[in-house]
Amino acid sequence: MNKPAGHILLAPRITEKAAYLAESGCYAFNVAPTATKAEVARAIRDVYGIVPRKVTFVALVRKAVRTRGTNRVGRSVGGKKAYVHLKHGDKIDLA
Repeated sequence: MNKPAGHILLAPRITEKAAYLAESGCYAFNVAPTATKAEVARAIRDVYGIVPRKVTFVALVRKAVRTRGTNRVGRSVGGKKAYVHLKHGDKIDLA
């Protein structure tokens, strides 16, 4: 089943680590928890017009968090992020 790219790629990850990796042609994205590597590669091709060389995943675990000033305990969101590796010379403009 072909899901729209908006349901696969949730948002680019804008962090220091992601900026450092982008210099070497690797970009980080928040993706749907049910997304596969093929779906992420297809979504990158549809949205940015670039064919990725490799896609890898990292699971973001849910962590217990406390709110400041109260005794409330909650959970962080968690999720899944994808590292999209591009060919040498290809770039994605996230700005």
